[in-house]
Amino acid sequence: FCRATMERGKRQEDSGLGSVLDLLLANARLVLGVSGAAVLAIATLAVKRLIDRATSPRDDGDPKVEQKTLEESWQDLALIKATPKPPKKQRREDLSEPLLSPAQPPAPGEARDPRVCSAPPETPRVEPIPPRCLTLQEKLLSHYSSCLVVPEEQASLASQLARSICTQLQCFLRSKCPELPFGSLFLSGPLLDGLGALRADHLHLMLPVVLDTTLWSLIPGEDTVVRNPQYWMIKRTDLEYFPRGCSPWDRFIVSRYLSSNALNETLHKMLVASINWPAIGSLLGSVIHPAMASPELKLEVKHDQLELIITLFPVVEMEDKVLLAAPPEGLVENLWLESFYRAEVSKVKELDAGDSGARQHFLRILNGICKSHPTLHKLSGSPLTHVVLHLSATSLDWAEESLADRFQQVLEELVGYLETGVLPSYFNYKINLFSELLEEEIDEMGFMLYRALSEPELLLRKE
Repeated sequence: FCRATMERGKRQEDSGLGSVLDLLLANARLVLGVSGAAVLAIATLAVKRLIDRATSPRDDGDPKVEQKTLEESWQDLALIKATPKPPKKQRREDLSEPLLSPAQPPAPGEARDPRVCSAPPETPRVEPIPPRCLTLQEKLLSHYSSCLVVPEEQASLASQLARSICTQLQCFLRSKCPELPFGSLFLSGPLLDGLGALRADHLHLMLPVVLDTTLWSLIPGEDTVVRNPQYWMIKRTDLEYFPRGCSPWDRFIVSRYLSSNALNETLHKMLVASINWPAIGSLLGSVIHPAMASPELKLEVKHDQLELIITLFPVVEMEDKVLLAAPPEGLVENLWLESFYRAEVSKVKELDAGDSGARQHFLRILNGICKSHPTLHKLSGSPLTHVVLHLSATSLDWAEESLADRFQQVLEELVGYLETGVLPSYFNYKINLFSELLEEEIDEMGFMLYRALSEPELLLRKE
């Protein structure tokens, strides 16, 4: 009777435990998903078997029963260990594929498990392509196209603004100084002539000073106080027969010479104090300020799309000379600088037209390199043009395909000129275009170019 009662109680307990486990397993599938529910079911089964063995009467002394019990326990543990564990939850930002792979849809009736994601496809390994070694010719052309080309819109806008300012200034001078025979203002500079502009940020405004050649004469530079053939003096003549006042420019005479300083000072006062630049600037959609402390006559123009500097140069043309009111620094105030810019541009274009050369293209590259280099910036402009003109007399191949050869040759020529400290002007061999350079500057430039002879790419690197 007691044994029957115990077996009935055990069945009731097993029935109650089974109901609880069935309920747990039914809900586990919803909560844990298919894989999690499978793991829980196996574990529950193993635990249930352990409970059954613990509560069932043991047949002591029966070795077969004990061996069976041990085997079942190892099988249960092996079953639990062999069950695949669900994958660890991955962070969403680390996944490169969607949570469920569209190529493997779930079986009918099976709920999608949002935690299961397909492995991202393995990226095919691409062997790196070794960089191609560019020739010097390709590097020069690449440097030009990437660094030295002025956008057409900026160049056009700069030219348009400068011409409008030129018109306004011309009207002011004619109304303010009708007694002074100024000629028609005109623009100049590398941006318009195409020999060396890096940016659309600088233009020259030339103001012709018209002189009566019967009242004025030129004094050669060698006879001036500075003994420099590039600087001239303009002397007032025949004062006995044509006294002061016969020429409208007599008001700018200092010791019988037309003073470039006196003329510049008068124009500077007009630019600063007499012209209504705010009104002109608002009319042109920009802000215009005259440079206050600069020895040159400069206008600073700020527009929404660019900033422009316009330098005004009074210019005298006599006896086939072009003289600028740009005296050297110091106490000398009557000197006029001879400019070869117009002749340089004309000669280079003439040579290119004669042999279909690329000297203009070459000079834009060379000027761009030197102007942007901290050591070589004083070589840009006129000195480089004169080197190219000298070289054109002996080297006839200036086609674009030969730019690298000409580049190497120009470097050699420049090193030779810097070694002697003399670069003669193409138009006047008495003029040394290095005369205003310091000895330290010549040494630094010579050393840099000497290094570039064996490694021209040094000059193409951004400093």
